[in-house]
Amino acid sequence: MAREGGKQGDPGTKQDQPTADVGAEKAELEAAQAKQAAGAEESAEKAKPKRAPRARKKPATPEAEGTAAAETGVDKAAAEAVADVDVEEKPAARRRGSRGGRGRAKEPAAEKAPPEPEPKPRRVPDSVDGATPVVRAQAKYVRTSARKARLVCTHIRGKSVDEARAILAFTPRAAARDWSKLLESAVANAENNHELVGDDLKVLAAYADEGPTLKRFRPRAMGRATRIRKRTSHLTITLTPKETQR
Repeated sequence: MAREGGKQGDPGTKQDQPTADVGAEKAELEAAQAKQAAGAEESAEKAKPKRAPRARKKPATPEAEGTAAAETGVDKAAAEAVADVDVEEKPAARRRGSRGGRGRAKEPAAEKAPPEPEPKPRRVPDSVDGATPVVRAQAKYVRTSARKARLVCTHIRGKSVDEARAILAFTPRAAARDWSKLLESAVANAENNHELVGDDLKVLAAYADEGPTLKRFRPRAMGRATRIRKRTSHLTITLTPKETQR
C-alpha cells in the first residue's frame, strides 16, 4: 500500500513542473514587449522636429529713442501722457453709451442753420404811369336781392380791410356772408396778382347790381296762381392802397 501511494504521488509532482515553466515564459514575453514599447516611444520623441527658441526683443536703447524722437518731432513722455488720457476717457464713453442702450457714445448733433425768413411780397408803387392800382373782385348770380345787398355794402365802403372784416363778422344779415367771401377773394387777388400787402388796402368801392330774376308760381284760391320772383344780384368790390385817394 505504501508503494502504491508513492507511485501515485510521483506523477503529481511531474504535472506541477510544466505550469511553472509556462508562467516564467509569459513573464519574459511581457517584459520584452514593455521594453519594445518604451524603445518605440523614445524613437518617436527623437523623430519629432524640435522648435527653435523664440528670439527675445531687445529693449530700445536710449540712443535709438532719441533719434526717433528727433526724426518724428514727438516727445516720448508727452505721447505716453496723451495715451493715458485716452485710456481714461474710453471707459467713461462706454458708460455713457451703455446707458443709451447700444453701448456707443452719442455724438453731438450738428447745429441746424436757422431757417431763412420768407420774403414779404413786394409792394407795387401807388401809381404806375399816373394810374392808381385797383384790385377788383366780382360775384355773380348771388341768391339775394340787390336791395338787401346794398344795405350791407354801405357799411364797408371806404373802410380798411381789417375794419371791413370786423363789420361783416358782426352784421346780422344773410348778405354779410357773401360780402365777406368776396372781400377775401379781392385780398387774395391783390396779393397774388398785383403783389400788394393785404393789410395796407382799403375798400374803394362796393356795390350790388340786379341780376336775372327767377319766376315761380304758387297756387292760390279759386284756381288762381300768383307769381313768385326769386331775385339775384351781382356783387362787386374794389380795393386800393390806403395812401392813394381817388
